[in-house]
Amino acid sequence: MKRWSVWMLIAVMLAVAGCGSSGGNGADSGDASGPSGSNASPSAEKKDVTIKIFNFKVEIADAFNQLAEAYEQETGVKVEIETHGGGEDYNALLKAEIASGSEPEIFNAEGYAALEPYYDRATDLSNEPWAKDVVPSAAAPARVDGKLLGMPMNIEGYGIIYNKDLFAQAGIAELPTTLTQLEDAAKKLQEKGITPFSTTNEWWSIGHHTINVGLAEQSDPVKFIEGTKDGTASFKGNEVFEKWINYVDLVFKYSQKDKLTTDYATQVANFATGKAAMIQQGNWIQGDIDKVAQLNLGMMPIPIDDSGKGRIYTGPANFWIVNSKSKHPEEAKAFLNWLVSSETGKNYLVKEFKFIPALVTIPAASEDIGQLGAAVSAQAKGAGGWHWGRYPDGVIQGWGAAMQEYQGGQIGKDELFGKLDQAVKDIVQK
Repeated sequence: MKRWSVWMLIAVMLAVAGCGSSGGNGADSGDASGPSGSNASPSAEKKDVTIKIFNFKVEIADAFNQLAEAYEQETGVKVEIETHGGGEDYNALLKAEIASGSEPEIFNAEGYAALEPYYDRATDLSNEPWAKDVVPSAAAPARVDGKLLGMPMNIEGYGIIYNKDLFAQAGIAELPTTLTQLEDAAKKLQEKGITPFSTTNEWWSIGHHTINVGLAEQSDPVKFIEGTKDGTASFKGNEVFEKWINYVDLVFKYSQKDKLTTDYATQVANFATGKAAMIQQGNWIQGDIDKVAQLNLGMMPIPIDDSGKGRIYTGPANFWIVNSKSKHPEEAKAFLNWLVSSETGKNYLVKEFKFIPALVTIPAASEDIGQLGAAVSAQAKGAGGWHWGRYPDGVIQGWGAAMQEYQGGQIGKDELFGKLDQAVKDIVQK
């Protein structure tokens, strides 16, 4: 049984860590037999406790509900899960939930600037039993002043996922490594009556995922990002983004005709049913594809020019945040510890959720995490990082709206770049 070690991801995740949060890991081994330990015995009073989880990851919704039932059977503690994601604005919904007076025990947040609105609620998890086992760079986006303010959900990667059998039907013997070769492959697929790309109009997918490619390919991504915030750098006129737009144009040109009305679920379903040969998404779609068909899949880097230096992009998908203002933060910590220490929890993470673990103590077999998880692991050493979380909430929504206009032909390239700059100014410099 071939196993992919999460340590294979450390090198690329160091790039993700970059500048930003700093300080020592602050981790303590804790006491596994204490209230948050995996060996804790639920007390009688805990059987009347319900913890609420506000979950953003739609792909795991069904399996997560099953896991919640397993947790209640083992501990007597009820877990209510409310899932929002896909085309929804999770952050806006979370803020509305909190404003209404509802304080979920656990919610999701990205790191860096995206975590700042929740500093007053995020419980320091540095001394939890599992904290010492987190890949250091995976924890970095949620480490603030030496405190670990969240448990990394997992490690994910995205690129161009392709159907190997459809490639073979089109006579594509070698994977494209340049933008010109990618277009040649798209033409071959079209000649065989195969739609090259399944894409979407979802703001987050064509927004921050796609735009991140241009951010990550800067010679110094953090410097560029900070420059866009203080006005010393710009999307408009940037050499990398001038190349990046050619990749965007290629995907839009060779995608399905109804892309402007295609949501995320339909995009994935079209690919899963063989209606398209390629899709820009990540290993998180493995479970949804497997529900439809057992495809022969691979993931290739995203080229923005003909240098042959395209990459996939990896990072911690999100963080589990324990809400200090909720009714049961201690029970929430106990749940997270059980999730990563119990055999039940670990099996769900790897085999049901198809997660690449962010803890070195959780092994992941390639047949468990799927072809896409294995592909991400194999390419992790040279991968680029995830940087959209370095911008405050509101920026990426503005990007998404601008990308939707560009996809629909309502604006041109120069206006798109101007709107990307303006989205930063509207939030950061207002």
